[in-house]
Amino acid sequence: MNFDLLHPRDQIELTMARIYGRDMTTTSGGNISVRDEDGHVWISPARVDKGNLKRGDMAKVALSGEQLEGPYPPSSECPFHLSIYRARPDIKAIIHAHPSALVSFSICGQVPDTRVFPEAWNVCGQVAFAPYALPGSQQLGENIAAQFAASVETLCVVLENHGVVVGGANLSDVFKRFETLEFTAKTILQAKNLGGLRVLDDAGMALAKDRLPALPTCELQPPCSRERELRKEICDFMHRAYEHNLVTSTWGSLSARIDQDAFLITPYRVDRQSLDLEDLIVVRGGKCPSGVQPSRAAHLHGAIYAAHPEMHAVINALPVSATAFSVSDAVLDTRTIPESFLFLKDVPKLAYETLHRQPEAVAQAMGPDNPVALLEHNGALVAGKTVLDAFDRLEVLEATAEAIIQSKPLGTITPMDDAVIDELLKAFGRV
Repeated sequence: MNFDLLHPRDQIELTMARIYGRDMTTTSGGNISVRDEDGHVWISPARVDKGNLKRGDMAKVALSGEQLEGPYPPSSECPFHLSIYRARPDIKAIIHAHPSALVSFSICGQVPDTRVFPEAWNVCGQVAFAPYALPGSQQLGENIAAQFAASVETLCVVLENHGVVVGGANLSDVFKRFETLEFTAKTILQAKNLGGLRVLDDAGMALAKDRLPALPTCELQPPCSRERELRKEICDFMHRAYEHNLVTSTWGSLSARIDQDAFLITPYRVDRQSLDLEDLIVVRGGKCPSGVQPSRAAHLHGAIYAAHPEMHAVINALPVSATAFSVSDAVLDTRTIPESFLFLKDVPKLAYETLHRQPEAVAQAMGPDNPVALLEHNGALVAGKTVLDAFDRLEVLEATAEAIIQSKPLGTITPMDDAVIDELLKAFGRV
């Protein structure tokens, strides 16, 4: 489905359902608007259950504020939506909500530093901050609009004691930006719970732009039965990963080996919630069909398959707790519970520079005895004999990381000693 072909009423309905379903707003909180080609603004209504919003509930207003259509009055925050649209003609859609992590920043008078991830910086940019004013007031509109007007690069504004406002060229992009910013905020909070946070400097940001070259092209071949089977399996597990917050809508990749020369991989920046069979891309002999764009991790996945014939699935994911370890100096100690060590072994943290410049070195760091790694500023990398095997490891990794972070207020962790580990490995035939 091409989201941009939907009427603004439908775009708002579907987006609000998605935000509410992912616990990023409450029944009464948040509002969404879209400016149509005539310059009119469609906006979610006031005092209507956000968990049960319907297309017919939306209000249509002129930039002057006059209501033109709709059974309910527009959101009480309509004035600041209109102020933003007047200040920034390039902005065509806006989301305002109160997701918990960004609210944490707002009530402390801070903004998340998006330089913690190259992708967050690319999607969200520099985040501005607007001082408090009464909700629904003209002053609040002026405060927010001033931040958007200050720079055409500003698309995210944290509101003091009031959540966040995100704008963009269309509602699909705005949602992705909103989701990415909340993920970034959550990860930063978790990293700070671990005792520190590392962000990228100018050199690190420049390195992220210096990507490996695009794959050369080849002719598209008819799919074999295994490829058809893998297409469904990859889609099913990516939907599952998104549902369980292990990837974001456009960030995170999954591949599976078709044969010794080819693998199937997720595309670049296609919404993981709606990922479909035809979206997946075959990489064969280091080449892919023309006119498609595989995940930018395709080089890395290919290097792992070349180095490890026994590996048949690879996931680069962004579970919040595990990713927090990737942007801090803390070590993720898997010697906490038996399952963690048996599934994950010791989890190395691979240097940011290595990821971007030496995918073969990353591949060599992986293997049967090291199926999981953390990638500095890029989440987690997991390999397995099957897609299920890799996904299972990913879930265990996140559960382990979350347990470690949650244990911090309780005191010092007591890991299993070498004798316990040896006993464990012998008992389960892992030696």
